[in-house]
Amino acid sequence: MAERNPYQVLGVSRQASDGEIKRAFRKLARQHHPDRNQGDADSEAKFKEVQAAYDAIGTSEARREFDQQEQMRNMFGGGGRGRGGPSMNFGGMGGMGGGGIEDLLGQMFSGGGMGGGMGGMPRQPSRQAPRQQPKAATINVGLDLTMAQAEEGGEFTFSYKRFKSQGTSMETKRTTMKLRLNPGVTHGTTKTLKGQGHDHPEGERGDVVVSVRIDAGEAYRWEGDQLIMEVPVPYSVMMLGGKVSVKLLSGKTGNLSVDPLTQVGDRRRMGKAGYNGGDLTLEFVLEEPEGLTKEQRKALKDLGSTGL
Repeated sequence: MAERNPYQVLGVSRQASDGEIKRAFRKLARQHHPDRNQGDADSEAKFKEVQAAYDAIGTSEARREFDQQEQMRNMFGGGGRGRGGPSMNFGGMGGMGGGGIEDLLGQMFSGGGMGGGMGGMPRQPSRQAPRQQPKAATINVGLDLTMAQAEEGGEFTFSYKRFKSQGTSMETKRTTMKLRLNPGVTHGTTKTLKGQGHDHPEGERGDVVVSVRIDAGEAYRWEGDQLIMEVPVPYSVMMLGGKVSVKLLSGKTGNLSVDPLTQVGDRRRMGKAGYNGGDLTLEFVLEEPEGLTKEQRKALKDLGSTGL
């Protein structure tokens, strides 16, 4: 069976902040922990899968390494996760024939084939109109910010790996750059840094696209640029209605009315209660107790006997 992508395993998007990934891991690890599911082989396998996914992208450094290696694998059309980065030599390719190296380079660099002879590779007569100068593939980088950093703006440092031309070869090099962001930058904002990406052996250097990922904190997540706050509600309140206490981004705490027969996933929007004065979407989730008292167990059994 093919190994699933760690983002899929943890149920988060590629735009999720590092904090969201940590919270998703904690939730799934708690749900499938062997101590809570003794003798359940499926839960044990799921727990191991979740742990492996978190090992792959659970820290900023591990995630950056995974994302960049995945981009490189995609450019090569697959392959292993070798560390240290590839080094490619373009000298003495005259005996390749059949366009094999051009196919490889077409995957690595988005120019779609090489324009002329390289390192002994004979030129092929062209029957088509001249093509544009080839350009190296784009590098995608995530920049994680706290909500306070995003609201304040400023200059932020990030790093990435790129292919750098070294004579007749290509080597990987870690590059560190700074990016200035305006106060109140929104989650998912992208900035394109022209010509700061991979070198191309016979064309234009590629770009770097930086995606801003804002960690909104515990109980919050992003759906696009929409901020979602999960509101845990006891089962009895979901069924009968009532009030629950919520703490908003402003730090204010208040009581929120819950209608009878509220369903898990139902939502309510609060104007001007979100990030940077925007709307906040409240999503009702079931509050999971750490344990049950004898009285609670009896009440649940009695409830179950009624069909609920």
